[in-house]
Amino acid sequence: MVANTDYDIFIIGGGINGCGIARDAAGRGFRTGLAEMKDLASGTSSRATKLIHGGLRYLEHYEFRLVREALMEREVIWANAPHVVKPMRFILPYHRGGVRPAWLLRLGLFLYDHIGGRKLLPATRTLNMKTDKAAAPLKDLFTKAFEYSDAWVDDARFVALNAMDAKERGATIRTRTKVIAARRTADIWHLTLLDLRSGKTSEVTSKLVVNAAGPWVDRVLAGVEGLAEVHNVRLVQGSHIVVRKKFDGDRSYFFQNNDGRIIFAIPYENDFTLIGTTDQDYHGDPAKVEITDAESDYLCSAASEYFREPVKREDIVWAYSGVRPLYDDGADKAQEATRDYVLKDDAGENKAPLINIFGGKITTYRRLSEHMMQKIEHFLGKKGAPWTHKAPLPGGDFPVQDFGRMSAKFAAHYPFLAPSHAARLFRMYGTRAQWILGNAADYKDLGQHFGADLYEVEVRYMMVQEWALTAEDIVWRRSKRGLVMTANEIAALDQFMKTETGYHEEAA
Repeated sequence: MVANTDYDIFIIGGGINGCGIARDAAGRGFRTGLAEMKDLASGTSSRATKLIHGGLRYLEHYEFRLVREALMEREVIWANAPHVVKPMRFILPYHRGGVRPAWLLRLGLFLYDHIGGRKLLPATRTLNMKTDKAAAPLKDLFTKAFEYSDAWVDDARFVALNAMDAKERGATIRTRTKVIAARRTADIWHLTLLDLRSGKTSEVTSKLVVNAAGPWVDRVLAGVEGLAEVHNVRLVQGSHIVVRKKFDGDRSYFFQNNDGRIIFAIPYENDFTLIGTTDQDYHGDPAKVEITDAESDYLCSAASEYFREPVKREDIVWAYSGVRPLYDDGADKAQEATRDYVLKDDAGENKAPLINIFGGKITTYRRLSEHMMQKIEHFLGKKGAPWTHKAPLPGGDFPVQDFGRMSAKFAAHYPFLAPSHAARLFRMYGTRAQWILGNAADYKDLGQHFGADLYEVEVRYMMVQEWALTAEDIVWRRSKRGLVMTANEIAALDQFMKTETGYHEEAA
């Protein structure tokens, strides 16, 4: 019989997988704790292409199980968070002699439409690029294109929503908290936590530990087991650039490169275009990953093969780079490594269980969490039944078809807001946007103005409800207002937050 512990489950890592598992576990009645050494979604989970997608290109690598699961999850996730997830149409231009023949594209898109139980998302259609507006920003190479459905997600907000829901269901979520030691005494875990805000350490106990540290998963495993080196994941760098808007409309582009790789060009934050991603092996510290000159040149060159107006280095207004912790399946090329996830447990008689997560992606996080709960229940016994399939995330408690009506209703309730400001707030917070503004009747009721359309009431909400501690947390992860704020405005926001919280990032 396991002695009393602080937690049933303790999770290391505050990315999408860690927060998704914390939410599912807390909702089933498990005493759940989570520690993230930085900010929520500060690693891989905020540095991808921001898509909820089946992975059309994964079909080429015969990842049929993964693609089917991801396709099935698109509409589930959309229904759970219709404010931060939205359907998007993707245009795949085709010309004779291209990288992939038309029959192969048609076959892939046929499978894409039919193996995932699509209900609300529109089916694939063929476009005449001599007449369709989608051809306007492209070179005169294409007479045909295929248009198919996937979805966009505000990834960092999506992670925060999972953490918020986990907390509201009883989980303890600790950010800026590093697990500096973990040891087993028979069937109990003893974890030493360092609070990077106060510098103080504390110890907690748990029956089971989940290692959801993403790119750091092997480092955590090595530290727990006292090993010099562990190698389960293949770190793959993926970088993106953001440029001034290259095309009008709300459709995205799927470009096939001559080297066999693909990139996306996606409408981003109204005035910009997001272009990515790259795929190359990474061997450095995941915390120090940055886009390279070669990657910037590659993305500019690849996009310029399609757009009439070339994409140049001087067009880049922002760039970001992340490290994907793919399960190392021995593939020769980074882009061929599996995107599927693997869960491995380390347990035995009188040995407290440790379950490690290798790989995974935001689209399949909920199913990964359910599979993780099956493993956890094998060790700890069953409590509640699976429940996340039809459970809205905070602010998402309305039907997907009602987004336009609900957004308009919110704007009408606060007529003093600029239309773009009201639209942004509802897209970010859904029905909880009204929590933030309360009885505000004028902009002066929103408190200090930090630049663009960012005001104190919103900043305080993110600080109190969403664990934001620095300006970077707010302007580059939770709101993306950094794209339209000046450096001085961001510095003033950072100083305001330091005064309010006493937290200084550099001290960490």
